[in-house]
Amino acid sequence: MELVPLGPGFGVEVKGVSILDVATDAEAYKAVRAAFEEHSLLVFHDQPIADDIQVAYSRAFGPLELTKVSSLGQNTFYSRLTNTMNGKVVPPDHRQVLIAQANALWHTDSSFKKTPALASVLTARVLPGGDGDTEFTSTRMAWERLPTDLQDKLKDAVATHSYANSRDQIHPDLATELERRALPPVRWRMNWRNPSNGKRALYIASHAYAIEGMDDRHARQLLAELIRHRGRQHAREDIRSAPRRHGNEYANRLDGVGLRVRRNSKRSDAQEDNSQQRYTSIPGFLM
Repeated sequence: MELVPLGPGFGVEVKGVSILDVATDAEAYKAVRAAFEEHSLLVFHDQPIADDIQVAYSRAFGPLELTKVSSLGQNTFYSRLTNTMNGKVVPPDHRQVLIAQANALWHTDSSFKKTPALASVLTARVLPGGDGDTEFTSTRMAWERLPTDLQDKLKDAVATHSYANSRDQIHPDLATELERRALPPVRWRMNWRNPSNGKRALYIASHAYAIEGMDDRHARQLLAELIRHRGRQHAREDIRSAPRRHGNEYANRLDGVGLRVRRNSKRSDAQEDNSQQRYTSIPGFLM
């Protein structure tokens, strides 16, 4: 197995091992899991992608989440990310476009759930001719680059996360009443330690809106600055899905990576602006 660095500090392309190998061979899984723990983000190019293959690969890492209510793929293992319906790109005010805009906020998958995610697996099925990148940022490096006094301040800090908080930033009705009831606010530490290597990561997201022991205004200001700081690590590392290829697969450990999904669908009748992706998520990030 060969690991090709994608940027300074985190993220590698995996060569010589396929996702089918990981799903069926214990030694292949062991090697890929070690790379996953060390580098946080794994990229597999030109894979034989289908829903059952993605699930088999994902299950190697642990049991899978069921997709939440009011989502494409609800109560299945697959969350479908798309800007097309009935073969056409949807208009700018369509719910799927608004969801894509919310996904363009820096976030950590499933931080709004009672059991957050160990990892998520994203596959590219149909991609636009231009733009449409999925961007990743290292939350480990974001933690390492915080001033020591701020690390001390955040060492035992706890933030409140809510799915509705990130959706309300896009449109007040984007989160449905069913979603708001099914996904009440949850509390998580603002940094996590990976038990396999001892490395800490900043654990925040666009879903976070409050910090225990801090008034609302100061908490939101600090969270906004931390998210900007995390985004600056993206600017330095610049890990993206380019070159865009059908059959790319990305696996990212969610105590080390933040992400945002960028879309460009200005021409509503342009076939090249189609975008279709699937992601599966592995719960169990409780350490």
